[in-house]
Amino acid sequence: MIPNIFHFVFGLKAQTEPFHLMFYLCLASCLEVNSPDEVCFHYHHEPYGPWWDRIKPRLRLHRIDPDRNLNGYVYEDPAIAEFRYAHLADFIRLEILIAHGGIYADIDTLFLRPVPASWRFREFTMGRERPLPGSGGSLCNAWIASAPGAAFTRIWLDAMRDAFDGSWSNHSTLLPYRLGERHPDLIDIEPESAFFSFDWSPEAIGDLFQRRKCVPENAYSLHLWHHLWGDRRRRDFCDFHDGLLTVDYVACADTTYANHARRFLPNDISGSHLRYHGQRIRESLARPMRRVADRLIERSSQP
Repeated sequence: MIPNIFHFVFGLKAQTEPFHLMFYLCLASCLEVNSPDEVCFHYHHEPYGPWWDRIKPRLRLHRIDPDRNLNGYVYEDPAIAEFRYAHLADFIRLEILIAHGGIYADIDTLFLRPVPASWRFREFTMGRERPLPGSGGSLCNAWIASAPGAAFTRIWLDAMRDAFDGSWSNHSTLLPYRLGERHPDLIDIEPESAFFSFDWSPEAIGDLFQRRKCVPENAYSLHLWHHLWGDRRRRDFCDFHDGLLTVDYVACADTTYANHARRFLPNDISGSHLRYHGQRIRESLARPMRRVADRLIERSSQP
């Protein structure tokens, strides 16, 4: 059986900012929706800040050491090298599931409803995601359920080091899809709507954070693709960023994410419509100036 234990991996790079509200809401929603026997928080650098102080007592903490071999990998693409910590987590999550079993989820998840109890009698489960063009198919490793020592988990981890090429997806989402084609008896695959009903495209990320859309009835959680929009300096996917995901936004915004995350705010925390509308006004005024600055930077970099 798959134990009713949830695993999260965090803090594989030094923590320079307080634990974010979005991460608190991930863990709080996991605890409320799934009623797990325990939530195991695996970290190297411990988070800090008021939201961490609130959730920490409800977690079982486990300090880990990252893979030294992968730490020394030389990336060809410096843009991907910034996410070395995410690749470290790709390996660590499988090692944890082989040893303990349970459900692994990325910490940019919002849990909506518990998965069927019958799934715990499976050996291994993943969900489809929108594939990259030409890839054939993709299983996203942001949500994985595994029995301890599951055959598919072991086969995947054994093949992962040879498949790792410094790209984002080859070892982490494309490889399990290929292995699933070879070993269909070792894996149960859920549709994209189960965990990734809003994909990684700019339009879908906007649907999550800037517009209100219906969530499929069979959506058990939402993956938020935080690495694509969280940095306020990055705007190629969305104008939304970490600085806008505030208590006032969650409490007051009429968007897909806010409407589903609101119920997981602590009872002693309240948002302000006045502050939220002020936040929207400031952002709308600042956005044109940022775009002008981006164009000037782009022109100055051209030969």
